[in-house]
Amino acid sequence: MAKTLNLSKTEIVARSLEQMNSELSVRAWTSRQKLALTCRTLFDGGHDSGLAGQITCRAEDQNTFYTQPFGYGFDEITPSNLLLVDQDLKTLDGQGMPNPANGFHTWIYRARAEVNCIIHTHPLHVSALSMLEVPLEVSHMDICPLHEDCAFLEKWPGVPVGNEEGEIISAAIGDKRAILLAHHGMLVTGETVEEACILALLMERAARLQLAAMQAGTIKPIPQALAKEAHDWTSTPKRHAVVFGYYARRALRNHPGCLD
Repeated sequence: MAKTLNLSKTEIVARSLEQMNSELSVRAWTSRQKLALTCRTLFDGGHDSGLAGQITCRAEDQNTFYTQPFGYGFDEITPSNLLLVDQDLKTLDGQGMPNPANGFHTWIYRARAEVNCIIHTHPLHVSALSMLEVPLEVSHMDICPLHEDCAFLEKWPGVPVGNEEGEIISAAIGDKRAILLAHHGMLVTGETVEEACILALLMERAARLQLAAMQAGTIKPIPQALAKEAHDWTSTPKRHAVVFGYYARRALRNHPGCLD
């Protein structure tokens, strides 16, 4: 007879987490490699919008960041063409200039010491949902990592290249990991690149589901306690790393030269 039949759900969850942490291995990528793989993954996930959108990651000096050079699409990023910039967006290493909109990332980094990666994009379904001036609704199990973790900026403050937009967006996201920006797009944060990558993909899927459900009827809420349970179950560093590993392998198949 199975030995787990009399275990509570809490016990099974704890057992599974321990097993994941001890038995699942993940590949060690450099920050530059993870950013390049994330850019290709985002491109494949519908996050390309010309030159709109930025990804940044803290470098060894916590006041400096890796980012893509302005003029390059997500499908062109490799570890070697990433830039190292400071908080004034001055290029310290690499060829080219960063996207001027990276300025509002620095406001979030200064406010959130635990954040090490920020992704801002304008994917199709997120952008469409943002035009309705309604917040993201978490009403499906797969979207629960965003339960009570996605803020909403109801009014568009304009092109985010000034300090005013940096103050507004950093205040609006608060301590949450994600934000839907009305008439604009989305932004996610992560303690790791892996976490931010997964949340960015999830935001676009969430918006697509919401728009589809709105066409069919009224979206029904899910129980708060169960949503929190799902949020916590899916929001662990090891799970982020394992899921990112899958996306990295897929990116390497789709873009064989993405790691130079």
